Amino acid sequence: MTAESPYRFVVREPLPEFGGPEDRDLHVVLVEPEIPGNTGNIGRLCAGANIWLHLVKPLGFDLDDRYLKRAGLDYWPHVRLCIHESFEEVAAIFPRERMFFFTTKTDRVYSEVTWPAGAALVFGRETVGLSEDLRRRYEDRLVTIPISSKVRSLNLSNACAVAVYEAMRQQGYHLLEGS
Repeated sequence: MTAESPYRFVVREPLPEFGGPEDRDLHVVLVEPEIPGNTGNIGRLCAGANIWLHLVKPLGFDLDDRYLKRAGLDYWPHVRLCIHESFEEVAAIFPRERMFFFTTKTDRVYSEVTWPAGAALVFGRETVGLSEDLRRRYEDRLVTIPISSKVRSLNLSNACAVAVYEAMRQQGYHLLEGS
């Protein structure tokens, strides 16, 4: 008899209420993430915050990557995880007004946004951020986390944590109830 792995991923299909008026959750969307350790840390964040994690292919790693599993520790079974073949699948689920795109290439500060229930917080690749196409298509939905000029950007998992907890703070941390 073999013990079940504590690093087991449970990939789920998007729920019908995603993007609709009944969607009370928060969603972190990683577009083409490259570094398994960052995604693992974000998975752990999502488990701890009781929110959804959406990964958009292509991924820069395999789900059986040991660094991904190690960063997420034994929390992976608690991560509400969806995997999408392309960003267009995400765009088909979430209405424009629920999506917010994090980038250093805007002046709109994330803390000045009123975060609606069902918001999708969209982050780009670690090395290049969001594509120019996404930034252009969603120019009115771009937000930034202010940082000094000493660095180009925050680490992806740190940026996700900052954004998630601001959205949760505004919503009264209701997502933690009953979790």
